[in-house]
Amino acid sequence: MKNTNEMEIRFDSRSANEGFARVAVASFLTQLNPTVEEVADVKTAVSEAVTNAIIHGYENEIHKVHIRCRIEENIFSVEVRDQGRGIENVEEAMQPMYTTKPEQDRSGMGFAFMEAFMDSVEVESEPGEGTKVKMKKAIGKGREIWTTQSL
Repeated sequence: MKNTNEMEIRFDSRSANEGFARVAVASFLTQLNPTVEEVADVKTAVSEAVTNAIIHGYENEIHKVHIRCRIEENIFSVEVRDQGRGIENVEEAMQPMYTTKPEQDRSGMGFAFMEAFMDSVEVESEPGEGTKVKMKKAIGKGREIWTTQSL
């Protein structure tokens, strides 16, 4: 059996809980002994996904945001899910600078940041049903290079 571990949390879709989500996911990630940069990358991606659920999925109404994390060997997976309004056109929504809320000074860079900081990002969404953002990152990739170069 592979070396795996999982955790799940559920919390109210309040902006104040975005920081909680970042810290909870980062705490779970620490068992892989990530670099400071890897932790920052994951925290940023989770922050963007949770903020999207709160602002766009639930439009600032209070419902539940779900996060599921899984570690398998050195691969960290995180899934952020809401049961909000969903996304009509996922491909369009994932384009940099695309936003449905320009009046709120939303930059439209959430998915672009997720893609920049994680190794893979998948978005599943159904209008009226909600959105699921699945992200993965291999932890420890840079350490092998650094340790062999430093010898």
